[in-house]
Order: sequence, then structure tokens, then C-alpha cells
Amino acid sequence: MARYHCRWRRVLLCLCCAPCVLVGSLCVYVTLAVCYGMTTSTSLSSPAPIPQILPENFIAPGLTRNVYLAPHPTSSFWDLKPHGGALWNRLQLHIDRHYNPILMPKSSKVHNDHLDTNNNNSNYFQFSLPTLSAGFSEIGNLTSQMEHFQELPLQMQMFVNSMHFRDYPVLIEPAKLCGRGIRKGQGPLLLLAIKTQGLNFENRQAIRQTWGWAGRVAGATGKGGVVRRVFLLGKNHEESHVDISELLQLENRHYGDILQWDFHDSFFNLTLKDVLLWDWLSTHCPLARFVFKGDDDVLLRTPALLDYLREQTIQSGGPGSEGMKVFMVGDVIRAAVPNRVNSTKYFIPDSFYKGLYPPYGGGGGVVYSGELALRLNRISRRVHLYPIDDVYVGMCLHRLGVHPIHHPAFLTFDFPKKEGVEQCAYHTILLVHKRSPAQVMKLWSEIMRNQTECSNTILRTEKEKKNTLLIDPFSVKDNEGQELLTDPWGRSGNSAL
Repeated sequence: MARYHCRWRRVLLCLCCAPCVLVGSLCVYVTLAVCYGMTTSTSLSSPAPIPQILPENFIAPGLTRNVYLAPHPTSSFWDLKPHGGALWNRLQLHIDRHYNPILMPKSSKVHNDHLDTNNNNSNYFQFSLPTLSAGFSEIGNLTSQMEHFQELPLQMQMFVNSMHFRDYPVLIEPAKLCGRGIRKGQGPLLLLAIKTQGLNFENRQAIRQTWGWAGRVAGATGKGGVVRRVFLLGKNHEESHVDISELLQLENRHYGDILQWDFHDSFFNLTLKDVLLWDWLSTHCPLARFVFKGDDDVLLRTPALLDYLREQTIQSGGPGSEGMKVFMVGDVIRAAVPNRVNSTKYFIPDSFYKGLYPPYGGGGGVVYSGELALRLNRISRRVHLYPIDDVYVGMCLHRLGVHPIHHPAFLTFDFPKKEGVEQCAYHTILLVHKRSPAQVMKLWSEIMRNQTECSNTILRTEKEKKNTLLIDPFSVKDNEGQELLTDPWGRSGNSAL
């Protein structure tokens, strides 16, 4: 009886499960049919992709053919001698890589934070100077790294032998240059920093009596501002028998405007005057609104410059604005190349430097903001010294991301023909280069005398400047074919440095 009931339970279970099995099979069939229909419609609308035949193993092109090893490349992946192995490029490459935000993100961030501040942070210098020294240690003996070093001009050899050193003691300095006649917490509107040499007393005296007058100076049309003056000198050791140190001490006691360091005052050491000036400013005159840096053989229309600088300050948003942090104006030279003529004093061998120069202000004088001067002081600690001072400033600007402003009123190669003889010609410029002390005295007197007649004269514009752009900056000749200028940086003859 029990067996009979078990059999019937199996029959009833089969009858109940059979419809479920049939329904499940039907669902599977419908799903497959729908999928097949969608695949067919897609294949009809677009052609089927052609399968790509790939090799079993990728083989890079190279010199060797080994079954088990990949071939080595035909050329090196990393250039072992960038810029042809030029000495300055190699030295600078070491420090640029150290501050590269990709290669050294943490180090780069720390130092960029320092560059963005206006405070002179001693920790920054302590960290930067060893980095500069490390580049020299990596290169080794510098003279052995340059081809035909002993055949180079003496000034080039002297520079290479001393380019690792930039800290020189101050021999003479003015007392409280930026602290007299100014309210507490303020600096002068303009500091005139003029490069000169010890024996150029006549040049300095002409400047003191004309455009370099110190004190409160009225603008050509505006109220002007406080102007301070300082002359930058090295030491001419070969002239020590003239006892020029005593004369300079006497001159500083009388005028209070001599700043001298204990380094050899030569053309290739002019860069030291920039670097040491920035460091001196950060301590003794950090609140100066603007700095004029130029030669002692220029004529500067200081009153007109004061008006121009006040106008630029207003347009940029005032002191401390972003515009003032990047302000530099002058005769900007772009895409210049090193002078490869061995017979000139500007000769730079390709074993020392290769490449174009960054934009820089030349022609005997530029003006930059005090904020930028402090930034240049900091960034100069990560740029190796270069023998052309104007170019070195451009290299520092390039690493700050600063683009100097070109203004046609800064004349590098003098006036175009006949323009300089016009009555109000000198009222259209801010600076002109290569003027003797006697010419400076005479021209300044004429400028003061013609102020009323030339009161409506405006500064030179880019349109008026176009004629001077045709001049070959490496060799300018007069009508008789005589070379007048052999200096791509705007200086001719015996520069007063």
C-alpha cells in the first residue's frame, strides 16, 4: 500500500513540473531569437570589422637580432651632451633639473614659494648656494672641459676661473642712502644705480650736476618724487699705484654715493655689479619703488621718467600689484645670438655657451620695479654667472617668467639720421646712450632751456622707432664704410663700463 502511494506522488510531481519546464524552455527560445535578430540588423547596417593581425611579440628596431633579447636602440634615448657640451649650459642644466617641477616636485614647490614672497629669506640662500656649488663639483675642472681653453682671450679665461665665486666684501658704501628725507616706512620713488669705474670721476660729476640730481625732483609735468643715487664700482687692482682707493673714500665722504666691492673691475665682471646690487638693495634699500640701472655714459631725462613711472604704477594697479612685480622697461633685444668674433671684447666661444639669448634690455640702461629687484636677487641664486651683464639679467627674467617691456624712448643706437638735430628731439626720449660728460652737460642745459617750447612734445612711439630696426646690431658703418658700433648690446668704442 505504501509503495502504491509513493508511485502516485511521483506522477503528480511530474505533472506539476512539466508546465514549468515548458515555460522555461519557451523563454530561452524567445531570448535567443531576439538576440539573433538584433545581431543581424547591426551587421546589415555596418560592415563587420576586419580583425587586426598582430605579431606575437613586439620587436623594437635596433642593431642586434637576438632570439632571446630585445635589440638595443641605434641612438641614445637621453642626450648625454646637451647643447654640444657647452660649459655654461652643462652647469645650468644641473641646477635647472634640480628645480624642475616634474623631476623634483617637492624641491620646486618649496623654492617657488620663496620666489613669490618679497621677504629676503636667509634659509632660501642657505639652500640655494650649495646647489650652485654642486654643479661645479659634478663638472670637475672647468678649464679642462673647454676645448682650446689656453687659446681663448684672457678675459674669458679669467671669467671661467672665477665664475663660481660671487660673494665679495664691500669696500666703500654710502651711509643711510635710502633713509634720509623720507617718511618712515617709505622708500625713494627712484634709485639711480649707475655702473662706473674708479677713474671716471668726470662722468660721475657730470651726472651729479645734471640728470642724477639726488633729493626731491619734480617731474616734467607731474609732482615727481624722491630720487637717490649710487655709483657701482669694482676694484682696479692694476691701478692701485695711483692710490685711487683714497680718492674714492674722499669722494664718498663728500657725496655719499659710492658703492664699491673688492672684485676686479672688468667688462666680464659687470654681471657681479647686478648680482651684488640686488643683494645690497634687499638689505639697505628694500622699499625703493623703482631702480634705474645703467652706464655712466648715458643721458637720462629723469623728470620725464618720473612722470612715466607714476603713470605705469597707476595703470598696473598701484604699488605691490601684480603688474609691478614684473615691471621692467628699456630697449628690449630679442632673439640675439652670442658674438663669435674672436677679436671683439664680446666674444663668447661655443665651448662656453650655445643657443639663443632670452629677451633682455640693453642700450646702457633699464628701469625695473623694486619688487622685481628683490625677486631678481632670489632667482639669481639659481642662475650661474654669465659674462654679458644685460644677457644675464635676461636669463634671470626668463626663469621668473617676466617679459621686459620695450619702449622706443630708450635709444640704443642713438637717433636716426637728422632726427637728433631737431629742436625738441631730446624731449621725445627717456634715455640715449654714448654721451661724453661735456655732451651731457651741454644737452641737459638745452633740455632745461627748451622746456617751454617743447612742452607739448610726446615720447617716441614704435612708429618712429621703425627706422632704427634696420641697423645691424653687430656691425654698424657710416657712409665711408668705417665701423661705428661693434657691440650688439649698444655700446661702442671704449665703454665706460
